[in-house]
Amino acid sequence: MSTVRTRDGEELANTVQDTWRLLMGVGVVLTVVGLAAIFTPLFTSITLSFLLGAYLVVGGIAHFAHAVSGRGWAGFLGQAILALVFVVAGIAFLLNPLIGLSALTLLLITFFLVEGLVEIGMGLRLRPARGWLLVVISGIISLAVALFVWLEYPSSALWAVGLLFGIGLFTSGLSIVATAMGGRAVAKGVVDEKVGETG
Repeated sequence: MSTVRTRDGEELANTVQDTWRLLMGVGVVLTVVGLAAIFTPLFTSITLSFLLGAYLVVGGIAHFAHAVSGRGWAGFLGQAILALVFVVAGIAFLLNPLIGLSALTLLLITFFLVEGLVEIGMGLRLRPARGWLLVVISGIISLAVALFVWLEYPSSALWAVGLLFGIGLFTSGLSIVATAMGGRAVAKGVVDEKVGETG
């Protein structure tokens, strides 16, 4: 029994020891990139707008290729129109990133609005279970962000997308770093236990 437990402990230690370093690296990179995005929100926003434009152009070309490859298909006209819309929108975003920023900011406002309403509703439905109030507070914060960005629109288009993207990367990075540190502690504990059993 103790042999099986020792073997399981060794496998867990090896797995965690192998992955916590990778997790730590990813977490640090995300944290640094997130900080850079937070301190340069306009640059980040414009970069995201360009990326969206490039994605739309590539998506439009893919739709057009699909439409041409199946001309006999009943949906050919729809695919061709969709390809045209993608390409035109993508080129517009690439030529004038402010158009893309405005669109992304409106999507961001909508996202935070919907997220806030859903979280508040979910939190109230969870009541009186533990943690329901935190869910409601999270929803209220999301609504406050949506309202703030909306009240500052259209000037918020210059910073909102980049700033919130940076904050998201930063917090995700910190979360991954914390997970990696926890994994490192688990790995160290398992190794110490193994040494204690053999000693």
